[in-house]
Amino acid sequence: MNSEDVAAYLKQHPEFFEQYAEMMAEIHIPHPHGGRTIPISERQILTLREKSKQLESKLREIVQFGEENDAISERIHRITLALLGATDIAAVVHATEFNLREDFSVPHVALRVWRGAGDLPVFQPTSEATRGFAAGLTHPLCCAQAAADTAELFGESAPLLKSFAYVRLHDGETLGLLALASEDAHRFYPEMGTIFLSRLGDIVAAALARHLV
Repeated sequence: MNSEDVAAYLKQHPEFFEQYAEMMAEIHIPHPHGGRTIPISERQILTLREKSKQLESKLREIVQFGEENDAISERIHRITLALLGATDIAAVVHATEFNLREDFSVPHVALRVWRGAGDLPVFQPTSEATRGFAAGLTHPLCCAQAAADTAELFGESAPLLKSFAYVRLHDGETLGLLALASEDAHRFYPEMGTIFLSRLGDIVAAALARHLV
């Protein structure tokens, strides 16, 4: 019999361990970390301890993720209240930029709208490439390089920026773009979750749409 046959036999005949309980207690196997042999029962205890440690680690990760999500939800709540209280476009822009900077630690925010008109920076002309890029977004995009020609939205800071996030603003049709950026290359990255960015875009778009002609 080879080792596979032995393993298969033991699985099919669990009564073996009851019939030869005393013999099992006498069998010693290598310690998982080397150096000596230990009884099978002690090896089982070590295995259970390792599994317990792994479960504790997973539980800590789940708790940490839950706490982080709670904190983000609270920040989304605050910016939502601020936007609900905005009485005009200028107030919407201020609330968006202020809360993203203070609550979400986003150092660079560029908000552009191409519906309506006015003297505010939010209405500054944007290129066809930027508009086409925004219209093509089906979900928020995070990347390491400025998309299309959006680098110009960040002015003199553009050469220093190493990560970007883009959120299409729409209310059935594209009305603008919310662009975020950071000097930290790990602030926004392609694999990061974007559900909160999507919600943020919906909130900002709804607040803008209330005041756009």
